[in-house]
Amino acid sequence: MAHFYLADSLEATTVGATVLLDGPEGRHASTVSRVRVGEIVAIGNGRGLLITGEVQSTSKDTVELQVLSVEQVELSHPQLYLVQALAKTDRDERAVEAATELGIDVVIPWAADRSVSKWEGPKVDKGIARWSAIVREATKQSIRPFIPRVGPHLKTAQLGAELDGINVLVLDPTGTIPLSQVELDQRSIAIIVGPEGGITDAELSRFAESGATIVTLGSNILRTSTAGPAALAILNAKLGRC
Repeated sequence: MAHFYLADSLEATTVGATVLLDGPEGRHASTVSRVRVGEIVAIGNGRGLLITGEVQSTSKDTVELQVLSVEQVELSHPQLYLVQALAKTDRDERAVEAATELGIDVVIPWAADRSVSKWEGPKVDKGIARWSAIVREATKQSIRPFIPRVGPHLKTAQLGAELDGINVLVLDPTGTIPLSQVELDQRSIAIIVGPEGGITDAELSRFAESGATIVTLGSNILRTSTAGPAALAILNAKLGRC
């Protein structure tokens, strides 16, 4: 499927019905992607609903589709969380983008002790909005039924409450358990990824004391932009999602 668009207001319908894609997505489909009559496109609402349809007509701002199929996808369990430390340049954003394409369900921006990038004051809302836009576009790229939720901007001391009841796995070179050998249960899983300078000893101790498992991805030291996606690939294999 070459074209996939997200329409937040999309509701379930029936095969043979007509659906109108309008607003920014309709404009993009018509004027940027230049979809044509007879093409097959897909539309989702980011909450599990997927509709495929054949283009019947187009205008400057709209695309009219005849519905060919309707599917309501169930949310996968266990849920996967990425706690991504804020990083300089766009490395944290690249991690969020790739993690979305690999199936993450929740992304939490983490103000780690060694994070060079800082979100303070109005930067918090701006940062969350930016990450929300990234996960939305990555959802479209990967044709995912669900848009990942971007959680609140948290400091280390606040993560415990947010991740209560979740199987927390901290990626760190000091870990003695390979992620590939970690025993999984029915709980949701959170992957914690540190910034460029790594996770401090105090943070590691705090995580361990709260019941988290310190795990390793092997002898190679990965960038903060690649560690999370690499861990997700391993978890997807362990969960049979590949």
